[in-house]
Amino acid sequence: MIFLSADYSQIDLRVLAHYSGDTALAGAFLAGEDIHARTAAEIFGVSPLLVTSEMRRVAKSINFGIVYGMSSFGLANQLDIGRKEAQRFIERYFALYTGVQRFMEEIVAKARICGYVTTLLGRRRSIPEINSKNKVQREFSERTAINTPIQGTAADIIKLAMIECRRALTVKGLMARMLLQIHDELVFEMPEEEVDTATPIIRAAMENAIKLDVPLTVNLQVGRNLAK
Repeated sequence: MIFLSADYSQIDLRVLAHYSGDTALAGAFLAGEDIHARTAAEIFGVSPLLVTSEMRRVAKSINFGIVYGMSSFGLANQLDIGRKEAQRFIERYFALYTGVQRFMEEIVAKARICGYVTTLLGRRRSIPEINSKNKVQREFSERTAINTPIQGTAADIIKLAMIECRRALTVKGLMARMLLQIHDELVFEMPEEEVDTATPIIRAAMENAIKLDVPLTVNLQVGRNLAK
């Protein structure tokens, strides 16, 4: 038997691009660019060809940190840099992706009025402390308001993909079966002779699970055990 791993590529950032409508972020995904390298080039003010692995690492932390509502304090701790430098990185990020900052401000403002946020598919999460006088509770709730529509939608998408993968494999009469769901990854087991048939079926099911303004892409790997 063969194991196949199918992992969504940067799904949180793609959902963010869809929600925010930011033309720079969406354009990078539509053009098939390395989003971390693009962000690094902008925040460090260098050509994309001159982006180092360290610059890309910093940009990756910023890209995902923004999704989680990370503050300059949190980013400084994660990257082991000064808080002022971390704040400059965040400001440069928002200067590049202006639509992202607008989305974050609007989603928090809406949550203050409604007391909840929803995923793209309508799943609701209550945020009762969004207007709390307690600063710690309020700021945590603000981060939750930003993060939930993004990660929650990503979670919804993977569930849709699981349903469609099972349906598509069953229709084809294949023995391939889903074993695990790990965050944005699905792991399948199948006879070796089914790999060539099952692979495009799984890819299509996952990449077409939902229609976003940017494409969903899936990275596939096969091996004879889960370690490989």
